[in-house]
Amino acid sequence: MSAQDFLVELGTEELPPKALNTLADAFLAGIEKGLQTAGLKFEAKKVYAAPRRLAVLLTALETQQPDRSINLDGPPRQAAFDADGNPTQAALGFAKKCGVELSEIDQSGPKLRFSQVITGKPTASLLPTIVEDSLNDLPIPKRMRWGARKEEFVRPTQWLVMLLGDQVIDCTILAQKAGRDSRGHRFHHPESVRITSPANYLNDLRAAYVLADANERRELISKRTEELARLQEGTAIVPPSLLDEVTALVEWPVPLVCSFEERFLDVPQEALITTMQDNQKYFCLLDVDGKLLPRFITVANIESKDPQQIIAGNEKVVRPRLTDAEFFFKQDKKQKLEDFNLRLQNVVFQEKLGSVYDKAVRVSKLAAYIAPRIGGDAAWAARAGLLSKCDLATEMVGEFPEMQGVAGYYYALNDGEPDDVALALNEQYMPRGAGAELPTTLTGAAVAIADKLDTLVGIFGIGMLPTGSKDPYALRRAALGVLRILIDKKLDLDLTQAVVFAVGQFGTKVKQAGLAEQVLEFVFDRLRARYEDEGVDVSVYLSVRALQPGSALDFDQRVQAVQAFRKLPEADALAAVNKRVSNLLSKADNLGNAEVDPGLFADAKEFSLNSAIAKAENAVKPLIAERDYAQALARLASLREPVDAFFEAVMINADDAGVRKNRYAMLARLRGLFINIADISVLG
Repeated sequence: MSAQDFLVELGTEELPPKALNTLADAFLAGIEKGLQTAGLKFEAKKVYAAPRRLAVLLTALETQQPDRSINLDGPPRQAAFDADGNPTQAALGFAKKCGVELSEIDQSGPKLRFSQVITGKPTASLLPTIVEDSLNDLPIPKRMRWGARKEEFVRPTQWLVMLLGDQVIDCTILAQKAGRDSRGHRFHHPESVRITSPANYLNDLRAAYVLADANERRELISKRTEELARLQEGTAIVPPSLLDEVTALVEWPVPLVCSFEERFLDVPQEALITTMQDNQKYFCLLDVDGKLLPRFITVANIESKDPQQIIAGNEKVVRPRLTDAEFFFKQDKKQKLEDFNLRLQNVVFQEKLGSVYDKAVRVSKLAAYIAPRIGGDAAWAARAGLLSKCDLATEMVGEFPEMQGVAGYYYALNDGEPDDVALALNEQYMPRGAGAELPTTLTGAAVAIADKLDTLVGIFGIGMLPTGSKDPYALRRAALGVLRILIDKKLDLDLTQAVVFAVGQFGTKVKQAGLAEQVLEFVFDRLRARYEDEGVDVSVYLSVRALQPGSALDFDQRVQAVQAFRKLPEADALAAVNKRVSNLLSKADNLGNAEVDPGLFADAKEFSLNSAIAKAENAVKPLIAERDYAQALARLASLREPVDAFFEAVMINADDAGVRKNRYAMLARLRGLFINIADISVLG
């Protein structure tokens, strides 16, 4: 079957940059879906996207749809005809379904059967519908109309190229008649560009100052930005999302170095970076110490004969933005950070839970409770908690919401607060996402945990539990944040006590009955997903969860120990034994509570197991005290041999009640050794 390259390019006014990649990928996916439905194959695919165009190139697309056979089975003959040979409703209905007369239906077999060969159509006749359907299905939140036309798209369309080999597909889509003329760069090559063939698409446009391949533009911007930064003896901040956005804004990228006045460096660099990235789409430069340089890189969409004009224009545009940041910074510093709490007394945190200031007071007390328990300073934690929300009322954060916490840090330093207190004002929001940075100070850790626990307890206490994908107060993220801080920083905090303290602070504002238990269950349930992501089997998590440790760190240490234990050759057998023992003891009517009496032993294997248990108890007791759970479980693995021998030689449910009770007591002692670490019966 013959094949030809296929190209479709839809030209538009400038497409929304943040949506460009999504639109391009969806365009390709839609065309692929249409071709698959039609039974048409191709060898390779490529999608192109630039500010004014979406394009798809398919290599070696079949030019003729293959013939298709339809075979439909109908009702059995006895159901299709009555005793007199007249067709029943079942037969007539089948013929109607097939769109033919009954006489055209094969009646020779046990069932009625309809067979038909559908001749394939030329690909060129199918492509307009496939392309149009794909464009109609693009994920466009709000479509626009232009002029007096009824057609709708994300932006007004300007031209359409559709080529199958050298043939132009004759069609009109979104008010554009297909041809082979594209358009070049808006300034460098405003004339139309004839696409010589689908395979030459990129080169034809490149000659007209358009890089249609988004990956090529991204690579060029990234590489050139890195080179320019190196020449400025710095490194560029290039967030992937910003790089994608800039790539989607230009057809012919030309990175240029610009500068701003050094006096702006007195402003917190985070504010300068935020405004330059978000508002101007600039790449900022840092020196070797991570300090902002008074220079930035802009990406022009034109190769100017006088680039200095472009540079001067960008420097002029950025100055008012930086001046605003400078003004807000100076205004805020005219009063103490603590004084901003007065404003927060009138700002509602949650209708039933009081103001943001009320929250700060609760966080302060809870942080002071937590800090000494993780090795921190209670006074610093209390102070940081009280100041924790102050910057929310500042001009800086009002203008740059991303500065919350960061602004507080700078203002606290300006007021002469201790470094730990200042740092904690920013660290309270950590981790800001999955895998993000954790607090570096114990004061910051205490405030971060306190802030998150306060939110969890408060929101749970008024019954606003997260459901499905709805979690407006980000409670899942808060719980995971608490766990990450405690586990990754190895902070041994009894969450049970901390949550009870947090509950007590709300008084009558929340329903206290069972609240602490509910919050703790929610928090520790987050660990299940964490361990699954780490490749830890859910049974390992459940084995520790059964013991309900109050410390997240202790919980994790037990999980890691059980995970290591599972890899031992004795693990499966001991897990099975624990499961068997657990089942036996559950039916034993407290027989297992008795002391073990060696005088009632009737078999040598009982003596052996009792001796092995005693030795294991002495060996693992100090290990458990030191939380060396892995070593303790490794030591308990040696019990497999005497346990197996015991179960082979001894019948647990002996006729003699005393002997039976004694054997249950020894099994309870055996199980107690493991249950001090985890319920490994869950592993069996």
